[in-house]
Amino acid sequence: MEGQIAEARTERAIEEAPKLHKRIIAKLARIPDVVPDASRHRLPWLLVVASVALAALLGYTLFAGYVPAKQRIAGLERELKEVYAREADVDSRHAQRDRQLQALSAERDALAARVAELERELAVIRSRRPTP
Repeated sequence: MEGQIAEARTERAIEEAPKLHKRIIAKLARIPDVVPDASRHRLPWLLVVASVALAALLGYTLFAGYVPAKQRIAGLERELKEVYAREADVDSRHAQRDRQLQALSAERDALAARVAELERELAVIRSRRPTP
């Protein structure tokens, strides 16, 4: 088929295959390159600057913000443990004093009951004694 003209209708002529390919190639040659040549490779400086700024911000956040905050949290946790230990000590002393108070109250009530009993006995003895 190459080099020959195919028969077609009279209103439409068919070109030879090489001429058709040459025309398509010529049209493609006029289309601008979407991908630039590798020899003219340039860095997008805005992207480079933005990347460096992002890295700097990340470093600042990590070292200037996160690490001191983490250390502060650790210090606060230690202080909280100390406060809880002191609270437990105070609670145990408070419970001991409550037990002592209950024991003293029970002893006071027993002594008050004994005094009341002795007063009754004294009253009975006084009532038995003849009056002069």
